[in-house]
Amino acid sequence: MTATLPVVLPPDPRRQRLARLGRRALVRLLGAALVLLAVATLTFFVLRLMPGDPALAILGGASANPTPETLEATRREYGLDRPLGVQYLFYLQRLAHGDLGVSYSQHQPVTQVLAEQGGATLQLTVAALVLAWLLVLLLTVLTAGRGRWLGGLASLCETVAASIPQFWLGVVLLAVFAFGLRWFPPAGSDSLAALVLPALALAIPLAGFIAQITREALELTLEQPFILTARTRGLGELQVRFRHALRHAVLPGVSLSGWAIGALISGAVVVEVIFSRKGLGRQLYQAVQMQDLPLTIGISLVVAAVYVLANVLVDLLHLWLDPRQQEQRP
Repeated sequence: MTATLPVVLPPDPRRQRLARLGRRALVRLLGAALVLLAVATLTFFVLRLMPGDPALAILGGASANPTPETLEATRREYGLDRPLGVQYLFYLQRLAHGDLGVSYSQHQPVTQVLAEQGGATLQLTVAALVLAWLLVLLLTVLTAGRGRWLGGLASLCETVAASIPQFWLGVVLLAVFAFGLRWFPPAGSDSLAALVLPALALAIPLAGFIAQITREALELTLEQPFILTARTRGLGELQVRFRHALRHAVLPGVSLSGWAIGALISGAVVVEVIFSRKGLGRQLYQAVQMQDLPLTIGISLVVAAVYVLANVLVDLLHLWLDPRQQEQRP
């Protein structure tokens, strides 16, 4: 009898690719947990070492004129009379159970404040990121490789935009388009019109920065042999740029988008104050002023979590757009 040899199937490239992405995501998520622990620890000790009495902040500040007995009772109630190390350990224990505590200034759970204010900041951040990328694509795709004068002028605009401070741009937009032309409301967060100026204040400097990177990558991509092949097949210039060159040119910009989300959230602290918008940025500004430790730490953790998660997603998106790099990464 002839022995039958087992049939060995070749490995499935798609499964191998998904396995690499899964391993990469697991490593990044473990790193994200360490980052969040570091953020929570640093924020806790920095706020504890700031001058001032947290018990006084809980009772409404110096204007409340609390008695020494009331201050002492408040310290005991919130555990502020314990050694700093013990407070930190209890704080980590609460965090492990998902308990962010109660806001000193608003007297409600921090999770409730985050739920009420997070949507406005998320809306502003997403709108600014989308606007920034629309400006990047419009400016780079239409001007890259179009001649020395046009490219130089567009590059100058990108450099100027990247160097503009967000708070200064927000004040200018407010003065011109809200108080001068009266095209948009100067404050509020309840309408789409009120979102335009704050989103532009965040998007324009970010677009200038990303456009500089994307322009250089696009100009190099337009010189590659596969672009010449696409042109010889009779494709129009815009088809060549959007269908073939853009996918490779946006990779550096995509890598920067994770950092950009963190920059947008940090910029929202100032922009939300300027335009009197509700959101986590404005709440963080007020919480630091009032020494509201639970709310400050809760917002810092949410911002750090969004930043880390965005970087994980951008990293995986970068690998999906350019599978060749999966062989070069662990």
